[in-house]
This record gives sequence, C-alpha cells and structure tokens, in this order.
Amino acid sequence: MRWTIKPKPETEQIDQLAKALKVNHLIAQLLLQRGISTYEEAKNFFRPQLEDLHDPFLMMDMDIAVSRIETAIANNENMLVFGDYDVDGTTAVSLVSSYLLSYYPNVATYIPDRYGEGYGVSYTGIDFAEDNNFSLIIALDCGVKAIDKVAYAKEKGIDFIICDHHRPGDKLPDAVAVLDPKRADCEYPYDELCGCGVGFKLIQALGSRKGETIYDQTQYLDLVATAIGADIVPITGENRILAFYGLQVINEAPRIGFKAIIDQVNKASLTITDVVFIIAPRINAAGRMKHGQHAVNLLTETDMQQATKFAAEIETFNTDRRGLDQEITQEALVQIQENREEEGFTTVVYKDTWHKGVIGIVASRLTETYYRPTLVFTKSGDKLAASARSVKGFDVYNALEGCSDYIEQFGGHKYAAGLTLLESQYNNFKHQFEKVVKESIDPQLLVPEISIDAIIELKDINPKLMRILRQFAPFGPGNMSPTFMSENLVETGYAKGVGQDAAHLKFAVTQNDSYKIGGIGFNLGDKLPLVTSRKPFNAVFSIDENEWKGNVSLQLKLKDIK
Repeated sequence: MRWTIKPKPETEQIDQLAKALKVNHLIAQLLLQRGISTYEEAKNFFRPQLEDLHDPFLMMDMDIAVSRIETAIANNENMLVFGDYDVDGTTAVSLVSSYLLSYYPNVATYIPDRYGEGYGVSYTGIDFAEDNNFSLIIALDCGVKAIDKVAYAKEKGIDFIICDHHRPGDKLPDAVAVLDPKRADCEYPYDELCGCGVGFKLIQALGSRKGETIYDQTQYLDLVATAIGADIVPITGENRILAFYGLQVINEAPRIGFKAIIDQVNKASLTITDVVFIIAPRINAAGRMKHGQHAVNLLTETDMQQATKFAAEIETFNTDRRGLDQEITQEALVQIQENREEEGFTTVVYKDTWHKGVIGIVASRLTETYYRPTLVFTKSGDKLAASARSVKGFDVYNALEGCSDYIEQFGGHKYAAGLTLLESQYNNFKHQFEKVVKESIDPQLLVPEISIDAIIELKDINPKLMRILRQFAPFGPGNMSPTFMSENLVETGYAKGVGQDAAHLKFAVTQNDSYKIGGIGFNLGDKLPLVTSRKPFNAVFSIDENEWKGNVSLQLKLKDIK
C-alpha cells in the first residue's frame, strides 16, 4: 500500500474556521480538505436541505421533455419507461413509472434482457413498443449514444426522451429531448447525478407543473439513494442531499419492496455502505441471473405479501450469483497465473463459457487482487462482451476510446465500462489496450493508495469527536470516511488472529503508555507478527464504534500497518 497524506490547509484558515464553527482544529482541517471553508458551507454540509436542490428546468431540454409528457397524457398516448438492467437503471424505471402511474394509467415498463438484447436501448425494445402501440419511450440510464436506435424508432413514429448521465459521443441522438448533465451544452450546475437522479429531476419538473413541492416527492428518494450508492457517483453537492434524505426514507418509511429485503437480512438501521452491500447486490442479481424486470416488480410492489415472495426469489438469484462469481473469479485467477509472462500494465482474461451476468463483479475482484485496469470477456451471441474496471486515478473509458478501432460498441464511466467486439478482434484489442494504458498511466497508480486526512494522537479520539465524524456521513466518493494515521504505537499484548483461518487481526494499542484503544483489521491477519514484535509501528485507520453485549466503545478500524 502507498500511503499519501493529504496537504494540510494553512494554519490561519484552520484557526478561522475552527473559531467560526466552535469546533476543534482537527474537524476544521477535515472540512477544509473537503472544500468547506465558511460557516454557510459547513451548515449546508452538516444540515443538507431539500430546498437547496437545483431547479430541474436548468437542465437542457427539461422544458421540452415535460411538455412532451404532458402532451402524451392529454392525447391519451401509451408511454414506455425503458431502462438498463443494473441498479441505477431498474431504480430509475421504478421511480419514473410509479410516479407517472400515480396519476396516469397508460404507462408500462421495459428492461432489456442482458443476454438477448445487451446493454442500453435495443431494437427488440423498440419493436415491442411498436407492436403494443407505444408512441413515447422514456429511456433512463441509457440512450445518449443510441443514435441508430433512436432513428429507427423515429421511422416507426415513436418519440424518445433520453435521461442519461453517461458521457455523450460527438453527436446526440435525434430524440425529442436529451436530459444529460454531461452534455457539453448543458449548464446544469451539478453534472455528477446518476441515471436515477436524472429521472428524479424529471419527476421534480413534472410535479412542479402540477403544483407539487419537493416534499411531495421524498417518498421516491429511497430509490435515488440506492442508485447513488450502487453507481459509485460522488456523494457531493446535490447527490449528498439526495442520499441524505433517501437514507432517511429507507430507515423510516421504506417502500414495500425495500422493506421485504431489509426484513430478510434483519438489519436495524442502514448506512449508505449497507445499501451498497445489502440492497444493491440483491437488486442487481435479478438482471445478472434472470431478468431485470424482477427487480422493477419488487421495487414497485405495494402488497407486502407479494413483495415478500418477490424478495425471496431475488434472494435465490443473489445466492446463485455469489456461487458463480466465486467460481469464475477462481478460474480467472488460474488463467492469469498460467500466463504470468504476459503480465504488464493491464489484466485481460477471456473464457467463452463465463456467465455474462457476473463478469463485472469478477473484473472488480481481479482489480482488487492485481490492481491493474482490468477486462473480463465472455461470449455473447456471435460477439464477445466485456466488463472493464479501473484503478483509482485512471480513466478506463478514455483508454477504451483509444482502442475504438477494434470495438463494436462501448459505454460507461471513468472507473467502469462495458464493450462488445468481434472475436476476430480480441487479440488486436488486447494488445492495443495494453499499449494505450502503458503509454498513458502513471506507474504509481498501479500501487493501491491509502489517502490519509490527518496525523492524530490516540488521545484525540473521544466520543465527542465520533459524534461529529458521524455527521460527515453519508460517505462515498468525494466524501470518504475520514482516515487517520497515528505513529509509534505499541500493542498491549493481546493481539490475535480471529475469524476463519485467523484472517482478521484483533488488537489493542497504546501510545506513550497514556491511552489504550482496541481495534480490528479485516483481512489483515498476516500483519500479526508486525504488531506482536513489541516494536513501535505506524497505523492507518478510520474510527468506528464496536457494539458488544449492549456496550458501545470506540475502536480503530485498521487499514494498514508499517
């Protein structure tokens, strides 16, 4: 692990903010590192307000999109809400369809089949719309690059409204409206919304024309918060407000579908991390193992008995997904080991029998293991499909653009993308991808980084500090849980490996013999000899609460030791 300490703001700045907020210097430093330098900015950070959400009509084409939907309702047209099969897509479809259905009946949903149709807008979906007399398709979390497909729909007399957050190509589709804050000509103040977030802005705009306020739409924020967490978008600005209030809805008044999932896992209060690791994989499992429509059915269900049945089905999909993902990861690791002489700046693996639904997870696991921009390929019809994952600081989407001569189609983000290509182009692509990455990546990025906010003394850790740190949540990209370093620590003699194969490290440390605190290091069992040597060491950690038999105590959540 590469430890990097974030630059410390000027002492004068820290003094001023600490005085204005009546907080200690450590809290002031953490806020300044997050770009918060005034009382007003701190107030907005600690007390997010729904009123601070931007006017949805600031988004390019929003007025056109709203007018087209109002016309469709006035003319009694059939509308098809179309979205991708992942968490962002299925939550977005659930949100927009359930909102429209609350006051207009002629609305249906469509999720493409991962295997039969692939990612994004599909010809099959457009044919379905024509066969069933739909004259307007609202596409969510996809569509901004679907130029040919939107043209195909137009020939059939079907209009498109696109709500996307992916980077557009040089040309936009000929849709009635393209809502995408990443459009070069869109001046919307915040461009990091997820697909479900763009869908929420659409219903916010529709609602405002009907005299609704933001408070009439908070019930939909549980879906938005789930998509924000699952799609790994920054939890800053508008996303922070949406995630903050969405978590409140999940914990206080979740929709029936979420309640059915939460009841199964028996969890009292969910954080954004719980949403990412408990709710999101189950919603994703439907599209990975069976069909994304199962997720939409669960998320839009209003009968608890039926939702419980749907949740049980999805639990089965998730269990099956877990087994497959472990099996394929193992096969991929063996393949990499057998081809060690090819090791370079990238990891690219392929097997025609791998399950297309889990290659994204496998790519993530391989990235964790080898820490290289990674692609996992499988056979998909007469082509190869791949999921790409990247390392922190490297834009894999740009790298794929540099290989576009060999790719049929691709789309995605800086850290995650998908693509298809002809099997005959696989080796050409593989060599080009290695070449592009080698020429453009800073070799430092191939060593995992721990970013440290501040060096602190153990004596600085107390319940008051923890109370304030808790208010920094929800955590995620752009606002990660504060990470600290302490120096010259000595283990007090009780360290041991715990868990299966003693994989985790349990310990207690002291600094200058003056303060003792316990800690846990998950998957750091191999560091046991380092701490039991009685030699001083430095540690990087976040501060956590440990609950045991009703007692709550502070502990270090260890990230690394040197």
